[in-house]
Amino acid sequence: MDYNHIWVQIKESLKPKIHNFRESLFLLGRNKLTAAAMFILLAIILTALFAPYIIPYPEHIEDAVNMQEKFLEPSKEHLFGTDEMGRDIFSRTLYGSRVSLKTAIIAVALALIIGVPLGAIAGTIGGVLDEVIMRITDVFLSFPPLLLAIVFVSTMGPSLNNAIAAIALSWWPWYTRLVRGQAISLKERKFVQAAETIGTSRLKIIMRHIVPNTISPVIVQASMDMGGVILTVAALSFLGLGAQAPQPEWGLMINVSKNYFPDIWWYSVFPGLAIFITVLVFNLIGDGIREILDPKTRKK
Repeated sequence: MDYNHIWVQIKESLKPKIHNFRESLFLLGRNKLTAAAMFILLAIILTALFAPYIIPYPEHIEDAVNMQEKFLEPSKEHLFGTDEMGRDIFSRTLYGSRVSLKTAIIAVALALIIGVPLGAIAGTIGGVLDEVIMRITDVFLSFPPLLLAIVFVSTMGPSLNNAIAAIALSWWPWYTRLVRGQAISLKERKFVQAAETIGTSRLKIIMRHIVPNTISPVIVQASMDMGGVILTVAALSFLGLGAQAPQPEWGLMINVSKNYFPDIWWYSVFPGLAIFITVLVFNLIGDGIREILDPKTRKK
């Protein structure tokens, strides 16, 4: 077997993809707002990854109590002040990025795992199966995602893991509808019809031709949904249905802090700012990705 020839073929096949990837990165970087958002997101991700090692008071992540230092205003020792148990809010807010990002990534991934295959199957196969899948999808879409998540969590019991599952169950129909629309268009394309003509199975057509060609809009939707999921998780925790004490989750921190607002303003403001900045960053990046992946808005 001529491995050199195979390697040359692999490199040649990858050249267009590498070129497109570099061009996309260049276009993202040329948009100053998107570039700034990407830089901030990188900082948030690094903070989430290394939070246990960089926060000044790691012992304050759990149920540590130091009543002598409760409700201290922001200072050099405690940049964001302290809470009702004397815990450092700066440490808990930084660690909260780890909780929020992990929750959002898992929830969106689960929604994709459910929604993308169902959408591809419905759009490609059509018929009765398409009708059944889309009617179920319509039922889910008739309710706001947050309301559905509240119902699911109330049924399963309040916890962060149940909140993740509830959000995934509330979010998958959006991906199903998106991918189904793409699949209906793609199955009329000549390369798909050619695959059908030579006897390629439906499963292979879906896996090789339909799903890979729906990636662009799915990436855009998923990147923008990350912000929405973080906001939904915070809302569930604020209502007492998501993260439970002493877990340092932003929504839960705001829920506890409402009892002391506005006198202890820093307890609410800093976790709230963390939610605002993170959601805004994901929305800006989603807009930037949509611009470069959409041929109508892509600017050379």
